Amino acid sequence: MPGAFFCIFGMGLFYWPMEEGGDGMTDEQWEQLEEADYLFRRMVRRFVKERDRVNVEGIALPGMLILNKIIRDGEQRLGDLAEELDFTSGAITALSDKLEAGGFTVRRRKEDDRRTVLLDITAKGRELVQRNSSIGERCITLLFEGFTEEELAQQSRFHERITRNLEGFSDTLLELARQKAEAPLPPAPEQKRRTAPDNKYLSY
Repeated sequence: MPGAFFCIFGMGLFYWPMEEGGDGMTDEQWEQLEEADYLFRRMVRRFVKERDRVNVEGIALPGMLILNKIIRDGEQRLGDLAEELDFTSGAITALSDKLEAGGFTVRRRKEDDRRTVLLDITAKGRELVQRNSSIGERCITLLFEGFTEEELAQQSRFHERITRNLEGFSDTLLELARQKAEAPLPPAPEQKRRTAPDNKYLSY
């Protein structure tokens, strides 16, 4: 978009109108955004890496999340699990296969709609969750113990705000990439690069 500047912050897309002869941001403001983006992505990567190293009696932590979801809300369609737990359909299928192979869940077809497949927990699955109920609590304390009430409230607000920024994230970037591919911009006048080659914050 002519006269505009785009930036990916964490996992959200932000837009600033460009001013004549500049982009409307100081170098200090831009570096602050870069640092926030870098630290956010590093935190997400580290969490996923640590989480995926854990298994409970052969079941990954996301699998335990599925079991707890079924216990709380009853049998689930795989598509609903993917939507509500923010997993891809492929990931949900793989996790469900693992749970079923271990005897922790069972698939069945809905009585009034044979096309709909539901995932339900077995007695063995309930026993697994009951034996390991303290693991979920320990996950929370490992991440957030030591923060003050005010700090936790601030984090909750920030997380909610970033989650809202994620709405339409992929669609917006895909559309931007499509526009760039179909109508390349003409060569721009020589400008100072915002990100220097030796910048300490690696971005997209």
